[in-house]
Parts: sequence; structure tokens; C-alpha cells
Amino acid sequence: MRKSIIAAVVVLALVFAAGPMIVGAEAKSYRLNIATATTGGAYYPIGNAMAQIWSKNIKEVIRASAQSTAGTPQNVELMRNEEVQIAIGQNGICYYAFNGKGTYEGKPPYKEMRGMFTLYPNVMHWIVRKDAGIKSVADFKGKKFVPGQVASATEVNSREMMEVYGLNYMKDQGETNVTADYLGYNEAVDLIKNAQTDGAHIAGGVPTAAIMDVLSSGAGELISMEEDKIKEIVEKFPWYFPFTIPAGSYPNQDKEIRTIALSNILFTDVRQDEELVYLLTKATYDFHDDLVAAHKATAYTLLENSLNGMTIPLHKGAVKYLKEKGVNVPEKLIVD
Repeated sequence: MRKSIIAAVVVLALVFAAGPMIVGAEAKSYRLNIATATTGGAYYPIGNAMAQIWSKNIKEVIRASAQSTAGTPQNVELMRNEEVQIAIGQNGICYYAFNGKGTYEGKPPYKEMRGMFTLYPNVMHWIVRKDAGIKSVADFKGKKFVPGQVASATEVNSREMMEVYGLNYMKDQGETNVTADYLGYNEAVDLIKNAQTDGAHIAGGVPTAAIMDVLSSGAGELISMEEDKIKEIVEKFPWYFPFTIPAGSYPNQDKEIRTIALSNILFTDVRQDEELVYLLTKATYDFHDDLVAAHKATAYTLLENSLNGMTIPLHKGAVKYLKEKGVNVPEKLIVD
């Protein structure tokens, strides 16, 4: 009897000693900031939709919110400084940042950046004031133009494309032949409607709210790029690819528009938990209909398109989910 009591006491002592180990650590919870772009483009409503999907359907996500920014370059720096956990960005700009070249010359490569998946094509829209007499990008010579906000991805795109047309609006890059106003999409549209500028470049999914606005007003129209210029740009900057905006995609747009696009991706940092990135990736695809309801461009956000245009290595949490779903993940995108 005495031996039984002693044995019971020993067992109880071991149970109490092991208690914290049996209970285990408290489950992790996350508060996420998603860097997007200006509210007049596609990034913001898409980021907001993802925030809602994650907050509603992932119990570990306590709160997720979309943050309006100047676009991809700022998003990269916010991520680098650990001010946001997730961001939307153009793959070309992310490529520059990861490798420390191009736009990011003079800054250290951001080797901790990791991709999650491709969202949709970011389409280059050339919008001109109807009475400005502009039929080609070349006609912006001597005109006023809105290339995007200072150092935004849209502005970098404007710079790259105009270079092929022999146009320059940057005073530190030599003689200028275009006058630039560095503004966001909504402000650019207001200038066009008020006849205070001759045109603008706006990058976004089809349809983009700011383009809808200006075309509905009758103040502006979209113009196409010439085939030879498209070919030259794609050869010089290989993250671009030809893209056609179908007729009727926007109000008062009765003909197709030939232009270029590049992929928008969702990206994060290698320091984010594998399980978190896995859950975010899974929820985005599981609740794809909610994403499309927020912006039609995300109809493209399908597993078969998940790695189109991806130029940086993937986060291992995304790799885990994509492989689980049968996606062929190229070895060059796996570094961890």
C-alpha cells in the first residue's frame, strides 16, 4: 500500500512537472500590414480584399489591413525596414531590388525578399487629353505629362518606355523634352479633365478605376503603342510582354489598345514564418471568388498562373502550398 502511494505521488509530481510541456506554447497570432499603392489604382482594393479574406478566414490573423503607398519602390523599402509584412509589387522593380541593380543601384541588394505568387498583369495605360493632338507616345515631345508619383513603379515604367521613344522628363538625366508633374492616378485624371496636362501613364489591372473615371468623363482617350516600339522595349527590359486591352474594357473605348504589361506579384520577407505564408497563400486561392469580387483583374490569380513572371525566389511557405497543389516550382525559385 505504502509503495502504491509513493508511486502515485511520483507520477503526480512528474505530471505537474511536465504540465507546461504538455500544454505547449501559446498559438501564434499575427497583425499584418499589406503595402499597396495609391487608392486610384488596382493594388489598394486588391490588398484590402486580401486583408479581409485573411482576417475572416485565418484564426491566427488577428488583424490585417491594406496600407496606401507610392507603389512598389516604397513597398520594397517598407518591407526591407520591417514596417510591413506583405506587399504587392511589380516584378521588374522587385528584380531590381533583389539584385541591387537598375533603379536600386547604390543600395545593397535585398536578398531577404521572397515572392509568394503572381497576382495579375500590370498593364501600361497611355491616357491623353482628347484635344491635345496626341496619337502616339512620341507626340508627348514638348508636352505636359504625368509619369506617376516620384520614384513609384509607374514612374520607373514611364521612364523606361519613354527612353525608347527618345523622350526624357528627368532634369538629372540630361536635356529634357517633356514637362512632368509627379502625381498619383486620381490627381493625374483631374489634371486631364481640367485641361492642365496633356496626358498620363497609369499602370494597373484592367479595369483601373482612374481610367474608368477619365474615359467616362469624355475628357481623355487611350492610345496604342507601335509594334516596333513594343518589340524594342520587351527586348531591352525583358520583364515586359505585349498586351492587348480588348475593345469595350472601358467606357467610350470602341477599339482594342496595343500596349505592354508586366506581372504584379505578392511578396514578403524570408523572416516571415513559413506557416503564416503557407496559410496566407492557401486562403487567397481558397477564397478566390472574394478576390475577384473586389477587382476583376484578379480573375487571373489562378494556380496555373501562380509563377508567371516571377523574378525573385519564393518564400518556403509559398513553395510548400504550391507544391502541395501540384504546381511545378522551378528550382531557380527555391533557395531556402
